[in-house]
Amino acid sequence: MKNVIDTRRTIFAALLALQPGLGFAEALVEFDGSWREQGFLRLFSNDYVQRGGQLDVVSNGTVSLLWRPVDQSERDAVEARWAWRVQEGVTATDLTVKGSDDRNLSVYFVFVDETRADALSGGNARRILREESARALIYVWGGAHEVGSILPSPYSPRLRTKVLRTSGSGEHRESVDLAGDFRAAFGDDPGTLIGLAISADSDDTDGRIVASVANLVLK
Repeated sequence: MKNVIDTRRTIFAALLALQPGLGFAEALVEFDGSWREQGFLRLFSNDYVQRGGQLDVVSNGTVSLLWRPVDQSERDAVEARWAWRVQEGVTATDLTVKGSDDRNLSVYFVFVDETRADALSGGNARRILREESARALIYVWGGAHEVGSILPSPYSPRLRTKVLRTSGSGEHRESVDLAGDFRAAFGDDPGTLIGLAISADSDDTDGRIVASVANLVLK
């Protein structure tokens, strides 16, 4: 029965529907089963449920990344919008220290040189991020850094992290300038957007994350 649906989920969906001017329905990136999980060196994986407009994530002392190549029509995107919710999250960490950088959620936007986009289209995240021209702009909810900080990754010079929310729980909507943030992070214009990823990371703190990302829009 409708009256037994999870109250928090219902309120979250209602708030999204009421938000004016976001145009979610026009360019919604669906969580439609086409996203694929990619683990890291250790065999710890998160639990993901793709539900169309929303992705639910549970990370219980685990870490992995859910990856989707973008469609050709999405490659020129310079802005993005989404909503995210954290019901349970990990403690604040230093995102610049390898092996001590848990975070509630990360949203990745991966760019390559235009001349390499067709050749790399459909590839997995690990293959693409080995590409010399590849750069990933990562928006994070978590860590102990000031909001707006752009941080180097301890794993690769091809990755930069921008902190949108510090460690904690709640519900928020985000609107980001991909082109402007890329220039601030890497000192150059972005190339062609080739892939998206969502990650939750709780393995270093042995924590637990219960979260979701919804209404992801490229523009």
